[in-house]
Amino acid sequence: MHTLAQLRAGELSGITRLDLSCGLTEFPREIFELAESLEVLNLSGNALSSLPDDLHRLTRLRVLFCSDNQFTELPQCLGQCTALTMIGFKANRIVEVSGAALPPLLRWLILTDNCIESLPTQLGERPYLQKLMLAGNRLKALPPSLNQCHRLELIRIAANQLSELPQWLLTLPSLTWLAYAGNPLETEADAAALQATPLIDWAALRLEQQLGEGASGVISRAIWQRADGSLKPVAVKLYKGEMTSDGSPLHEMNACITAGLHANLIGVLGRIHGHPEDQQGLVMQLIDPSFRNLAGLPSLASCSRDVYADDCRFSADVALNIARGIASAAGHLHQQGITHGDLYGHNILLNERGECLLGDFGAASFHAVEDSPQTRALQRIEVRAFGILLGELLARTDSGLSDERRWALETLEQRCCQADVLARPGFSEVLRDLENL
Repeated sequence: MHTLAQLRAGELSGITRLDLSCGLTEFPREIFELAESLEVLNLSGNALSSLPDDLHRLTRLRVLFCSDNQFTELPQCLGQCTALTMIGFKANRIVEVSGAALPPLLRWLILTDNCIESLPTQLGERPYLQKLMLAGNRLKALPPSLNQCHRLELIRIAANQLSELPQWLLTLPSLTWLAYAGNPLETEADAAALQATPLIDWAALRLEQQLGEGASGVISRAIWQRADGSLKPVAVKLYKGEMTSDGSPLHEMNACITAGLHANLIGVLGRIHGHPEDQQGLVMQLIDPSFRNLAGLPSLASCSRDVYADDCRFSADVALNIARGIASAAGHLHQQGITHGDLYGHNILLNERGECLLGDFGAASFHAVEDSPQTRALQRIEVRAFGILLGELLARTDSGLSDERRWALETLEQRCCQADVLARPGFSEVLRDLENL
């Protein structure tokens, strides 16, 4: 994090990224002195409510973060920034979004956790739009012009006021990751599954070290003293209350429970009962430390695609084990009326043998289990996510894969990713093809 003193003293000349979080109420004019180099500007965590009309003087600016400020409208000056591709205004007080505020090269827009009731038609006139984060607003509809956004791959519309998913949304050729939980349109979670989940008393848990923290909660290793007095090492996830980019953490908890048991999912042992601060949480299977993340999160440059280590390589057997395991897990979820919504390498844990677990249900949504064109479309959107994952695995598999098997897998990848959503195979067919190999 940089300081205002450094900026004013001229110590930051030539930098490409500036991070300032120091209670700003006005945009520091000294930032314009960095115009020849500045590409990423992060002003999150301040008290700003406006930006200067001449922001376009930052001619190299590609990325702007202004989350956790006090904006009530998306500044129209953004539309004049010709190099700007990524905009983040999460957790402000934004009510108004004008078409004039959308730059021509817009690729990634984050407006999570605001008060937006409608979006301008011009949003669909941004041909490079690839990632759109709108969870936690007051939207009752999406602009029909978005049907022109043929590059749109990820959209988060959870926790709004949508009464239906528009038909055109389910036909977008590139749509891959969709989260819509917490809207009136969503099918209810399986109440029987929620009720059948055992309650585990908080007093029976002894938390040890923290294992990780995400947007939705904190995971810790713990010891569970069971009713018979035996001790069992477990993982405990305590959910945060605030809105995430994917939606409500409590919807995530319900999806984890409803998912049920599967060899390639992290098992839920029970719900926490009696937390002193009434915090919601789950007790889950403790994962062996030999498991690691398959990939890293998408970067500013990759936008909607995972980042893999340069030396990441798989044998044919490991790659096929991963593909079969994830296809099986995703197919199981669909049978329970759940779309994962975030089927990515960074949400997959694996060990050296290719044993894998699909985690992070933050973007999961419920749909009807009965077969219908809408249900099939929702499921086939997720099949495209699997196709992308399969392609990433194939690109990093260079031993033990015959030309014939590679051709078959590349053909499957292409079928999963084809533009016609309903022409894609379902996961039962995908799994059958993989098992035939």
